[in-house]
Amino acid sequence: MGGTALAMAGISDTAGMLRGKGFPLADLDKRRRNGVGWTPTNVAITCFDGIAPSPFGSLGDVVLWPDPERLAEVPLVHAPPLRLSLGEVRHDDGTPWACCLRGHLRRALEDFHAATGLTIRASFEHEFQLVGHNGGPAFSVEGFHGAQAFGEALVAALVAAGCVPDSFLREFGPGQFEVTLAPKAALEAADDAILLRAIVRAVARDHELTATFAPILDAGSVGNGVHIHLSFWDGDRPATHDPDGPAELAAVPGAALAGILRHMPALTALTAPSAVSFVRLTPHRWSAAFANLAVRDREAGLRVCPTTARDAAGRARQFNVEYRAADAAASPWLALSGLVLAALGGVRDGLATPHPTEGDLSEWSDDALAARGIARLPGSLDAALDLLEADAGLAAAYPDGFLPVYLAHKRFEIGETAELDDPARMARYAAVY
Repeated sequence: MGGTALAMAGISDTAGMLRGKGFPLADLDKRRRNGVGWTPTNVAITCFDGIAPSPFGSLGDVVLWPDPERLAEVPLVHAPPLRLSLGEVRHDDGTPWACCLRGHLRRALEDFHAATGLTIRASFEHEFQLVGHNGGPAFSVEGFHGAQAFGEALVAALVAAGCVPDSFLREFGPGQFEVTLAPKAALEAADDAILLRAIVRAVARDHELTATFAPILDAGSVGNGVHIHLSFWDGDRPATHDPDGPAELAAVPGAALAGILRHMPALTALTAPSAVSFVRLTPHRWSAAFANLAVRDREAGLRVCPTTARDAAGRARQFNVEYRAADAAASPWLALSGLVLAALGGVRDGLATPHPTEGDLSEWSDDALAARGIARLPGSLDAALDLLEADAGLAAAYPDGFLPVYLAHKRFEIGETAELDDPARMARYAAVY
């Protein structure tokens, strides 16, 4: 006898976890009209299921409102379909809740468009590892073919969820793979990134595999990053590229990227927010260790990406910049809202397009870095949180009350692994991400 089909309404929370509530699929329309009850103190649940101090305690109620446009139904071979409906958390009268991360991103994008007339398209490029999977040589046909059954099931599942897969490949690290999605409007792209993580894990389980997006599993090896690609558009007209601009960037996108670089050390507390993330954000790991812009440099904080088009119109449409100091401990909604809000500040302040750097910045002296206005990224989550707390510009951009809750959450999380050595700490993060 078959069971009742269930769906889950969910959010990507402050721990970067997808959490929510299940209900009969037949009730989906009713849930979209009336919402799903949610508890404010859930914002304090860490990735290890501890509860950080918060102002909410046992009091109050908010509502998770599923977005009617964001239902994904993913067929699996050995398990029931995965049905997910992403949404926003609001007060029961429909007004925004200060701790709703999707609401932050939606409003940041609206404000950016109002100030510039431009929209933002994004794509999230994810690295992950299949635990215990040999993988084969990096980038090899053996590595690809050894995981082809998993990869083909994954791509089919992503398509079923409304995502647009771009590539799947065997990456460099042990059992490491990369999956990328085609660019979309920024809010939809962040939604897709959230779904992608859940789908990768579900398809892996269906193949008796375990997938982890943890930032790093072994300090002696590579880490797993999330590279966030950004481009700017005036309607359907690409607006990022100017062949005569610094690094071929147009003026408004250049100011936006300058705003991101200005806040980047603090932004890492939102985009790479685990106690092991900063092991990866060091020189010579092909991640990022400095707040700099460079052309085709995979160690730059912001990387101007290559294009393959040979004509000017095609080049302009492909032209984009990649933020590299991010990982899957971050909610895509929160990581992207931080970038958009920092970008908006750069535009409002009329910042000049950053001059691209060349060479290995780890070989530069502190004086040379300071002369170019280049900051090192923090060496720990503690330090990043201190920078975020001191960053008045970012604090003013988020709703009142949110950042204190976030800071308390992350500082509590740090304490949850404080007594562990590095290998044990990495193993604990590998088990939850």
